[in-house]
Amino acid sequence: MSSSDLKLVIFDWDGTVMDSVAKIVDAMQMAAKREGLPVPSDAQVKDIIGLSLLPALSQLFGELNQQQIDDMAQFYKEAYLELDQKPSPLFNGITDVFESLAKRHIKIAVATGKSRVGLNRLIEQTGLGHFFCDSMTADEAESKPHPQMIEDIVARQGVDKSQVFMVGDSTLDLTMANNANVKALGVSYGAHDKTRLLAVNPVAVVDDAKSLLDYLTTDIAL
Repeated sequence: MSSSDLKLVIFDWDGTVMDSVAKIVDAMQMAAKREGLPVPSDAQVKDIIGLSLLPALSQLFGELNQQQIDDMAQFYKEAYLELDQKPSPLFNGITDVFESLAKRHIKIAVATGKSRVGLNRLIEQTGLGHFFCDSMTADEAESKPHPQMIEDIVARQGVDKSQVFMVGDSTLDLTMANNANVKALGVSYGAHDKTRLLAVNPVAVVDDAKSLLDYLTTDIAL
């Protein structure tokens, strides 16, 4: 594949664009403690980042009743907003990636397990909205690793799947890409390390934004 054939790059948000993994872990642990549920480990929470709320809670805590689900949703939101008084930083160099792709007329989109309200708030805070042609959130599609987020974006943007990369820091992101039959590209600076990401057969795993940019803008032999 030549970089000139690349038409669309879809990015996960948490752990890929924004350095927010630690904040998510802390917020979920605070919510569990407040609800009187067993407090999950850091690794357990990292494994659910990207999932929609119900499957995330189910994976962490097993079967919950509706009141517990409602409480956890509210407690997590409150904890995250409390921790978010100081917004999470963008990963160093990620804006350069967006700027370079935009100059090459390569479309950029977001597929995230965040809510629409949450994503819109962060896009406004960061001022990145002008880069994105499309986005999908947990409110609007099946939870990762179901391929719906990618498939809906690809269909709306009118590109061929062979011209698409999905970039993410979690096995959920890369498995979603595999399920959607687009190329999966992992970043090792977020939720999951390189060994775990490589286990789901991405085309590559890179360690920082500069390497990501080099990979996406250099002729790629696949």
